[in-house]
Amino acid sequence: MAKLWFKFQRYFRRKPVRFFTFLVLYLTAGSLVFLHAGFVGQPAVSQNQASPAARAPAEVAELPFLGDWHLGRGFRDAGETLSLAHRYGHGPWFKGKDGNERAKLGDYGGGAWSRALKGRAVREKEEERAKYIGCYLDDTQSRALRGVSFFDYKKMTVFRCQDNCAERGYLYAGLEFGAECYCGHKIQATNVSEAECDMECKGERGSLCGGANRLSVYRLQLAQESARRYGSAVFRGCFRRPNNLSLALPVTAAMPNMSVDKCVDLCTEKEYPLAALAGTACHCGFPTTRFPLHEREDEQLCAQKCSAEEFESCGTPSYFIVYQTQVQDNRCMDRRFLPAKSKQLIALASFPGAGNTWARHLIELATGFYTGSYYFDGSLYNKGFKGERDHWRSGRTICIKTHESGQKEIEAFDAAILLIRNPYKALMAEFNRKYGGHIGFAAHAHWKGKEWPEFVRNYAPWWATHTLDWLKFGKKVLVVHFEDLKQDLFVQLGRMVRLLGVAVREDRLLCVESQKDGNFKRSGLRKLEYDPYTADMQRTIQAYIKLVDAALKGRNLTGVPDDYYPR
Repeated sequence: MAKLWFKFQRYFRRKPVRFFTFLVLYLTAGSLVFLHAGFVGQPAVSQNQASPAARAPAEVAELPFLGDWHLGRGFRDAGETLSLAHRYGHGPWFKGKDGNERAKLGDYGGGAWSRALKGRAVREKEEERAKYIGCYLDDTQSRALRGVSFFDYKKMTVFRCQDNCAERGYLYAGLEFGAECYCGHKIQATNVSEAECDMECKGERGSLCGGANRLSVYRLQLAQESARRYGSAVFRGCFRRPNNLSLALPVTAAMPNMSVDKCVDLCTEKEYPLAALAGTACHCGFPTTRFPLHEREDEQLCAQKCSAEEFESCGTPSYFIVYQTQVQDNRCMDRRFLPAKSKQLIALASFPGAGNTWARHLIELATGFYTGSYYFDGSLYNKGFKGERDHWRSGRTICIKTHESGQKEIEAFDAAILLIRNPYKALMAEFNRKYGGHIGFAAHAHWKGKEWPEFVRNYAPWWATHTLDWLKFGKKVLVVHFEDLKQDLFVQLGRMVRLLGVAVREDRLLCVESQKDGNFKRSGLRKLEYDPYTADMQRTIQAYIKLVDAALKGRNLTGVPDDYYPR
């Protein structure tokens, strides 16, 4: 074999022209084989199949490989299927063995045609739960869809948006800027040309997710008619009737057969976030200074049974039972960069795990301006924190997130909001973030392994030195305790906004209260069933708490909250 190969090499070395001739013939043969493989999978198209647009719509059916998975009716209507086939540029539909119009991946062999058809099938599967309505105008001041919204500038897909809106019981899902998802029960905008929805989804090549101030809107086909139409409302409490009812709650409807569901459904349909039950009347509106929901009354004052629900209270003409609907309050959703470069740098300083991301969410809603960061976290940018990519000295953001401590780093800022949290909670939150992401959880093995003791040993001293350094070197420091912010958001957030140099608008703060959690709260479903802190850990942490408490009181500030100790 070696001799034969040697002779072969010597032959072509003597006659290089023959070698190049042989090479050209080889490449030509390979190209012909490749082209043949690309066309052999496409069956011949008869005349009656060549123009699917001319065929009766009833002949068009679903792709068999999509299965029966769908949310509701899906595209059972053949006309809808045909229109979507045209929208995505589908080619001819071929008959399967059963005589129906079918397209099977196995019938097409390999090649580019098969891959393209498979990609379209995946898109159809993702959109089977919804009907495409069209491209609509959207305005940041008056949204076309006024339910909840969320952003993901890296992984947004049509299916993900539809799924999130469907889970919350909304009728419509809309995508914008390739990465923003909006939900709603009513489209409050005009239809525009399809060409204006031209931005590709960030997480799905080949699919369109709206455009600049343009929404690609889908009507969701809800599967379970028996499910609550608008998801679950949140009980806010019993409140005294406001003085000027028509201004405080502008929509009123008489309901002789009153029930919680009926009133919530009415207010949701009218696009209001509050539903107030007053015996046989239902009122809808927003939380305002006329009806701020800050002074709850004894629920016994509202304990009048609903005429249509034996075990529910529907309030009285003087005391209202109030629920928060699934409608998003859009009065505080507009956000932008500062119109002019800021002359001072204000830090939002905290120990990791003290709620900095949540505080940024509140500040952005309360001020209408983006917050920045000393670092760059792509996952936060993808969730809507657009100031995350700016350099922290850019001056375009209202404040700068930082976990830094040390004199040099602290003195770089002109002022600071210092957010302090119970170290027991902060350490666990940061441990969960480190091993599970911003709203995830560390695995059980991490808590029981060597990671947790080592983490506490390294991070517990930092919790104390972080606060002490900012109190010592900070130029103008506003101390805010995480626990106080949770308990009295209206007052504490107002203090923070004033330090940032922005006029405090009470109605905007009330709007923030109604959607304070955002997408940055961990579910309580995976709380540990045991205390991870050993006795030695607790003794060490208690000493740090006393040190910080003394430092705060030494500067005539309120000490740490009482629930920090005893443990």
